[in-house]
Parts: sequence; C-alpha cells; structure tokens
Amino acid sequence: MSYCNAIEFMSEDRKALHKAYHDKLYGFPIHDDNELFCRLVLEINQAGLSWETVLKKEVSFRKAYDNFNIEIVAAYTETDRERLLADAGIIRNRLKINAAIENAKTILVLQQEYGSFEKWLEHHHPKSKEEWVKIFKKTFKFTGGEIVNEFLMSTGYLLGAHSESCAIHQEIIATKPMWLKTI
Repeated sequence: MSYCNAIEFMSEDRKALHKAYHDKLYGFPIHDDNELFCRLVLEINQAGLSWETVLKKEVSFRKAYDNFNIEIVAAYTETDRERLLADAGIIRNRLKINAAIENAKTILVLQQEYGSFEKWLEHHHPKSKEEWVKIFKKTFKFTGGEIVNEFLMSTGYLLGAHSESCAIHQEIIATKPMWLKTI
C-alpha cells in the first residue's frame, strides 16, 4: 500500500501528522541546502524506526541541530556531540549523530566544489537508485539503500513519492521535479 493510501487508514491524530508532511513536503523539490541537509539527517535518523517517530521529533531535531545550519553543525565539537546524545527530544544514536556532523562537513566541501549541495545533486542526475546509492555511500556517512531512496524521492530526484492517482502528485509535477526530466 502506498503512503498516499495508508494515511487514509490512520487514526485522526496520526493522519494529521502524516498528512501535513505528505501534502506539503514529501516529493516536493527543495532548493535550500540547509533544508536538503535537514531531510538527509531526518532520513538517516529514521533508519530502524518509523517515519512517524521522526515526524514527531522534527521540531526537537531543528532545535538540537541549530535549524540544520550546515556551517554550524559542521563546526560541532565533542561537547555538542555529548549534548545531542543527552537530548531526549531527538534520536540519541551516536552513529547517527556523528553522521550528521560529518555529513555537514562533507556538504561544505561539495558547496565549495559545486556551488551548492543542490547543484551537486543536479550534477549527478539522472541516476538509477543503485547508482545513487553507490555515490551516496562513497560521499556520505550512514547512507544505505533505503535512506538514499527516501531522501531522493522525498526531495524530487526519484519518482515514487506519490501514487499517480494522488492529487499531490499533480501538484509536484507542476513544480518540475528532477525526476520529471528523465521521463
């Protein structure tokens, strides 16, 4: 069952949480590097957990990670790592926290080389999911197949965020996501 259809079978409180993400964010292109970094960190933190857990903690994640300001996160020290490990509002996993900090440093390098994280993604587009996974594993920490797939679908680089019968799918097409350029 697609995410689009599954939402309809959720309880009202769960539906409200998921529908806000589904209708306004999921699959829409992101043109801000800090927000792209945010989505990458959230997808990494979802590994082994439900997306609902991450959605419930998004506000806390934003606060804990300085609203995903790449430059600030890249400069985090051991004190910041310990602060994050002690923050009950986020997912306290050392590997995921370290990945966020190291990936911020990597994105700074990509920005220097390509002009932005977004331009780095565009430079590599189009690729198959398998090709993307290889590139991400080579470039970033803690990025397996499902993380890469969801990150790319959720940011408009891979088709599949919504079923074609979903009204949001048509809204996304109007934004001219990168996946549309490969059809």
